[in-house]
Amino acid sequence: MQTLLERLQREREKRDCLVIGLTGSVASGKTTLAGRIAAQLEAETHVETASTDGFLFTNDVLNERGLAHRKGFPETYDLTAWSAAIEALRSGTATFPTYSHVTFDPDPEQAREIHSPDGRILEGLGFAPPNDPRTEHEPDILIYLDAEEADLVYWFLERFVGLWRAAADDPTSFYAQWLHMSETELRAFALSVWEGINLPNLHEHILPLREVADIVLHKTRDHEVTLAGDRIQRD
Repeated sequence: MQTLLERLQREREKRDCLVIGLTGSVASGKTTLAGRIAAQLEAETHVETASTDGFLFTNDVLNERGLAHRKGFPETYDLTAWSAAIEALRSGTATFPTYSHVTFDPDPEQAREIHSPDGRILEGLGFAPPNDPRTEHEPDILIYLDAEEADLVYWFLERFVGLWRAAADDPTSFYAQWLHMSETELRAFALSVWEGINLPNLHEHILPLREVADIVLHKTRDHEVTLAGDRIQRD
């Protein structure tokens, strides 16, 4: 982790605001890692984090467009708003929408206005292969968080079951609709979601980013993260 932080800090010194994109599979731990990186960079710089999930179209829009079962695929994001937010951030102030994993929908009332940070980590799905050179509405650096598929499935099922259990005390939860299931039935259903939606998205749209990312990290089942590759051009 220290090597990664040192490399990001060097990149930060070249720019007024370093915008970092962090991507990888569903359930790989992007949000947690983004928080760890930001917390450790905060010693010397002001770093904010946000999720690309806030730029997903609402469930109503996805249903209208017949995209509900492709949620997380590139076409389910408002890329115009996403690009505008990154470009505005470079000018000093930008508004980033948030997302609720409980309601499974963007939450416009919780949108965050960010003022002149030294750096921003935007984590999630929906990234496109970066241009060369990068444009103003793209991240300066793309980090890919890699993991074995067996571990990704394990983490996804554990998260799904955890949210399902929490729904027993929250009738507004998106996961409350499956409370009638046994845990065995729920795990089978969650696995079908993984195989029908998340796995195709991983193979078709997410894994290709590993080949063009500036930095590739690898995460093990016990959550150890190591530097697997670095394509950043250093002076």
